[in-house]
Amino acid sequence: MLMLVSVITALPIGAAEMASAEGVALPAYGDAFVDSSIGDASTLIPILASDSASHGVASLIYNGLVKYDKDLKLIGDLADSWDILNDGLKIRFYLRKGVLWHDGHPFTARDVLFTYQTMCDPKTPTAYADPFLQVQDARIIDDFTFEVTYKKPFAPALESWAISILPEHLLRGKDIVKSELARHPVGTGPYVFKSWETGAKIVLQSNHAYFEGRPYIDTYVYRVIPDSATMFLELRSGTIDRMGLTPVQYQRQTNSAYFKNNFAKYRYVSFSYTYMGYNLKNPLFQDVRVRQAISYAIDKQELIDIVLLGLGQIATGPYKPGTWAYNEAVRQYPYSPTKARELLAQAGWKDRNGDGILDRDGRPFQFTILTNIGNAQRAKCAEIIQYRLQQIGIKVNIRIIEWASFINQFINQRRFEAVILGWTISQDPDLYDIWHSGKTKPEELNFVSYSNPEVDKLLEKGRHTFNIDERRKCYFRIQEILAEEQPYTFLFVPDALPIISSRFKGIEPAPIGIDYNFIKWYVPQHQQKYVHYN
Repeated sequence: MLMLVSVITALPIGAAEMASAEGVALPAYGDAFVDSSIGDASTLIPILASDSASHGVASLIYNGLVKYDKDLKLIGDLADSWDILNDGLKIRFYLRKGVLWHDGHPFTARDVLFTYQTMCDPKTPTAYADPFLQVQDARIIDDFTFEVTYKKPFAPALESWAISILPEHLLRGKDIVKSELARHPVGTGPYVFKSWETGAKIVLQSNHAYFEGRPYIDTYVYRVIPDSATMFLELRSGTIDRMGLTPVQYQRQTNSAYFKNNFAKYRYVSFSYTYMGYNLKNPLFQDVRVRQAISYAIDKQELIDIVLLGLGQIATGPYKPGTWAYNEAVRQYPYSPTKARELLAQAGWKDRNGDGILDRDGRPFQFTILTNIGNAQRAKCAEIIQYRLQQIGIKVNIRIIEWASFINQFINQRRFEAVILGWTISQDPDLYDIWHSGKTKPEELNFVSYSNPEVDKLLEKGRHTFNIDERRKCYFRIQEILAEEQPYTFLFVPDALPIISSRFKGIEPAPIGIDYNFIKWYVPQHQQKYVHYN
């Protein structure tokens, strides 16, 4: 599942680095885990959300039919097992028995069919419908057997059923957009919704009847803290248990004996990247030479050194380096203001009046970069890019906007010239929703309005074959085209830098990340801090 990222929290990892060792103690039930983020959730019906905050909280409330294990392999969640039949065109899921919704109602195949129908309903404003529109037939065999047949081979088919399953008995016949479940969700997951104080906190309680066993931690609290500096002060004072550190905090502010004794730090390459995207409907950015020039004018290593303090690597496309779909042999854009000026001149942009700003047809080359409040890294990137583009005669303005307004009023309505944002992507390399020309409508994810017939065909081919070598060829070629056309200037792949109170035990870093076994995290009895969290 693809998500716009408002803040980087714990993401999939390659290697982890701990600053303090865990002691050995017996697991015990109790205590609260106080998490933190700069942004509030938008809805707790996850199929309606595209932000990381909503999905992070909802992942503790709901389950899919499948999920990724610690080694990035798909395993059963609400599905006990499945058969793949008819050369991959049919999947028959055998569902867990005895699973209860949080209100005590039994989970059955009817909930799965209802979720599928809701995803396909054109009245449902979801960015994740496309995989379900590939289904030719979906049917209930019995209460605990569900079967789907696809029109043609669809490589991400199994992964798509990691989507959160919704309660049919609470949503059937109702407008999902207006449902009270958006604010008071009912799921099957390890935590049960308790309360939501908008802009402040969301509180969940452990599900004692959870089918994988009662979580050790009794209470999960999602605190909304608008800026990283305040968040860090709260971490130091002990009022929150986790945050995503900034590079400065990681490198310079958490090396004291206090932090080493009371917290564990982690560092790993995230499954995410930061980019500057262009509104390709804007005449300024319709000439590929202009986009290439801007990419040459931005020193990506400078961004990594200044913004990330070296804790990241240059991005060349939409995949994490080292993964099977990543193509390292694409066109690069090393910092070259000379090359940038040459390309701009070829595109007709010259300083004709001597004011230091390029112009064409009597109009100066200037535009505004938008990004979101609360992400200091993006704001700093915008400032550095503003300076670098000024050096080649482009005037850049910067506007920083509150996250919800940024998405709803600017991104979804295509009211922007350029944006600095980040994507976190799923394990499957299918990027149809971001790059296909058919995904440019409001609230869809190709908000830069990119269109390339060859990319469209490759995206379709890549998702409709199970042959990994054929898929790799498709995604390698897509990256070559994106590298040439630069609908985004790909900036960097950051390291994720979470820090967690060391009283929490059972954290086992793995390729998928650190949150995959959250229900097994615990605090030894003698270290527990909260009897009841208020």
